[in-house]
Amino acid sequence: MNLSYWEIKSWLTNVDFTIVGSGIVGLNCALQLKNRYPKANILILEKGILPQGASTKNAGFACFGSLSEILDDLKTHSEEEIVTLVKKRVNGLHLLRNTLGDSNINFIQNGGYELFFSEDELFHECISKREEINKLLKHIFNREVYTLKSNRFGFKNIINQYVFNAFEAQIDTGKMMTSLLRLVLKKGVKILNSIAVESFLEGNNLIKIKTNQFEFHSSKLFIATNGFASQLIKEKVKPARAQVLITKPIENLHIKGTFHLDKGYYYFRNIDNRILLGGGRNLDFKKETTTEFGQTTLIQNRLEELLKHVILPKTNFEIDYSWSGIMGVANTKDAIVKQLSNNAYCGVRLGGMGIAVGSLIGKELADLV
Repeated sequence: MNLSYWEIKSWLTNVDFTIVGSGIVGLNCALQLKNRYPKANILILEKGILPQGASTKNAGFACFGSLSEILDDLKTHSEEEIVTLVKKRVNGLHLLRNTLGDSNINFIQNGGYELFFSEDELFHECISKREEINKLLKHIFNREVYTLKSNRFGFKNIINQYVFNAFEAQIDTGKMMTSLLRLVLKKGVKILNSIAVESFLEGNNLIKIKTNQFEFHSSKLFIATNGFASQLIKEKVKPARAQVLITKPIENLHIKGTFHLDKGYYYFRNIDNRILLGGGRNLDFKKETTTEFGQTTLIQNRLEELLKHVILPKTNFEIDYSWSGIMGVANTKDAIVKQLSNNAYCGVRLGGMGIAVGSLIGKELADLV
């Protein structure tokens, strides 16, 4: 890259903190660092034109877990660990709202619904253990989280009983990210896009960072690349692709709230009088464990089937377009926030809960310094 004296002096000299990734974690990390060190020179490197990964590609669910998801997590986590996870998700959502304001993320709390295809083992487990989970979480919310509702939206091929969560909400992901970017830039943080970090090397009180365009030195390095973390560091985090589609606007679309199916592997909502529907990676975990963006016929066909036979059975609709995002997951749901070396740190593995925990993980990452 042909850099001038001015470019090197203004962007790549005396860098105090370098953050890799301009998603929700990276931007919140920058905000926290700037609040603590107002005179610090902070540089964010983003490999995409827009933030890659999942921050600008998610479904906009402000949630902390459906009933079946929490029951499923209890198979590999203790009750204490589950309570800690839910607390972090709730606290992360509060931090997000306090940082940006509800109007700047279009926060709407219409509640969340879990739907069931049949009165199968999953349904009966949720019904039988609902009160137990409510008791487990009551001290967080001070009232029951999961209640029962009957079918009121005209969905087909599902049973008439839903599990309702009044605390669940939705946001506008695009507004959230543009608001975060605007706030970070206003604080004087610099962001360079289309810059991929290829490697870093710890030196004498400095880290040498090599990108696809240039090399430079930084006092501290923060890795906030979530699903892409394995490309830079050796931590237990795997990429998980999530495929999403959205319909064209539909007249008189009365569906309100956020909806979950099949342990949260499918999810949908109304946004701008369209149905946004995503999920299906459980159909092919191996193929969806990838950092490659794209769609597959298998999953797209399944999403279309759900639209036709469950969500919009009596409504004509057209699919406008589809996309995918990359999450960071593992067998455990807790994030990795740790010091990697003298001057390098990471905050990754958000487990598909980026909106809920991203702000908090960004703060925890900054607090490591």
